[in-house]
Amino acid sequence: MHIAVVGSGYVGLVAATCLSEMGNDVICVDNNRDKIDNLNRGILPIYEPGLKTMIERNTLENRLFFTTDIATAVKKSSIIFIAVGTPPDEDGSADLKHVLAVASDIARHMDGSRIVVNKSTVPVGTAEIVTEQIRKGTDHEVYVVSNPEFLKEGSAIDDFMKPDRVVIGTDSDEVAETMSELYSPFVRTNNPVLVMSKRSAEMTKYVANSLLATRISFMNEIANMCDSVGADVHDIRIGIGSDRRIGSSFLFPGAGFGGSCFPKDIRALQKTAIENGVELRVLKAVTDVNQDQKKLLVGKVASHFGDNLKGLTIGVWGISFKPNTDDIREAPALTVIKGLLERGAAIAAYDPQAMQNASEVLGDSVRFASSVYDAVTGADAMVLVTEWTEFREPDFPRMAEIMKQPVIFDGRNVFNPGKLRKLGFTYFGIGRNV
Repeated sequence: MHIAVVGSGYVGLVAATCLSEMGNDVICVDNNRDKIDNLNRGILPIYEPGLKTMIERNTLENRLFFTTDIATAVKKSSIIFIAVGTPPDEDGSADLKHVLAVASDIARHMDGSRIVVNKSTVPVGTAEIVTEQIRKGTDHEVYVVSNPEFLKEGSAIDDFMKPDRVVIGTDSDEVAETMSELYSPFVRTNNPVLVMSKRSAEMTKYVANSLLATRISFMNEIANMCDSVGADVHDIRIGIGSDRRIGSSFLFPGAGFGGSCFPKDIRALQKTAIENGVELRVLKAVTDVNQDQKKLLVGKVASHFGDNLKGLTIGVWGISFKPNTDDIREAPALTVIKGLLERGAAIAAYDPQAMQNASEVLGDSVRFASSVYDAVTGADAMVLVTEWTEFREPDFPRMAEIMKQPVIFDGRNVFNPGKLRKLGFTYFGIGRNV
């Protein structure tokens, strides 16, 4: 098929690349000339494992193109994906200005019937708004589809290539058939292609992320209770996760969630609820718990050393909001670092991918280390915030030698508390201080 993807951000770039991987001719469009020039030189705006290699392969095979020329892209494509940002307004609602601007551009350049696919995360009713926007600028028939993405940063290629499900929101049987054909190579193991109304599809994305965030905040509250009653949340997680009605996913307590999806999508769903006279009380609690959880590690450090941390050096492992990405949007590590700085601590931070982005936010207020061991050399404590795999089995005897004080605050329960205590470390986890 001939496809255009408008937007070369995280979702657009992954979608365009994976669609081209299946043999489609894909034009990826962006109005940012520098970004397009860099992509044509093989320089990616994001870090995502496996993406660079896949882009190189498909551009070499002339299946994937990057351009600022939306007119040509619209004219050459029968299916056009909108994958631009929907940043939150101050009231939490999703800002649709970029989506509607693309819709207007599509209308201006259409020379026949088109399928336009909302891949951006958008509020309920957006498909109708986009349809109206396009019809203002053209007499050609347009079929707007809601096709939400379910990509996890760090594993987005696998998520797109081997989806748990594909959700297609449309009221046209013909369009549903076309979209099902497009996705058929991705669901050869019979994972479902779910066709539903456009509004239901738009809601599905928000509800999925909100439910996952709810599981995280619930487990964080339970972990905090474990610290008070002397229970081990690790054992509890295994105990409840073995129940098939519950399952084991998203039951890991920690320093809170961040990123571009969960916080934004919860706020957008809450805003939509308010506009429709509905109060989502559980989601308000999810947000409140998460904001407090991001501050938890700072509180644990202050409880151990005292509220005034002046003269202490803290090594921080992990800055990105999760492993395998350089994304620091609403990252818990930023809250932790700022909280420690406010109490007078000196910070040496290390992250395999996110230090460049972090330097733009933190500037010279922290020292960015060259390695995990550089970050803890001479440190009074190490705080692990992001569970990169390379942090899981460090050389603890070496750490004990180079640290000023062998103290570890494990914000993701990565380490074995008993093992560390036997090695002479003072250990603090999340719900594991038994």
